Amino acid sequence: MGVVSISMPDELEERIDEFGDDHGYTGRSEIVREAVRNLLNEFEDKRLEDRELMAIVTVLFDYETTSVEEKMMHLRHDHEELVVSNFHSHVGNHYCMELFVLEGQLEDISTFVGKIRATKDTISVDYSVHPVDDIGLIS
Repeated sequence: MGVVSISMPDELEERIDEFGDDHGYTGRSEIVREAVRNLLNEFEDKRLEDRELMAIVTVLFDYETTSVEEKMMHLRHDHEELVVSNFHSHVGNHYCMELFVLEGQLEDISTFVGKIRATKDTISVDYSVHPVDDIGLIS
């Protein structure tokens, strides 16, 4: 088994340790391996392949200490064929929420979400994906 060295903020390291203790993991490596497997499997749902999809992506960030807003603007413009709507809102005293509505194929949505996740200084990135042809069937 290979060894991978990663850097992370002390707060995240402490959260991983607490999580491991609370959930019976044998160590950080076990937690990180599971998280990586989950991330890699996230967009491998065969039911979503070769279908027109709608996705809603929300991003939370601190607008006073980062350039995330500018990076979100560039992503929106770089992927204008995918982004059908975009909403920006202030949340509390120091935060912004960026909401994207996407319509396209799984690979394109996955790439877009990956680029947002790779953006330094985002606080959270959440999303949901739905096949467009199933929307009328949701009750």
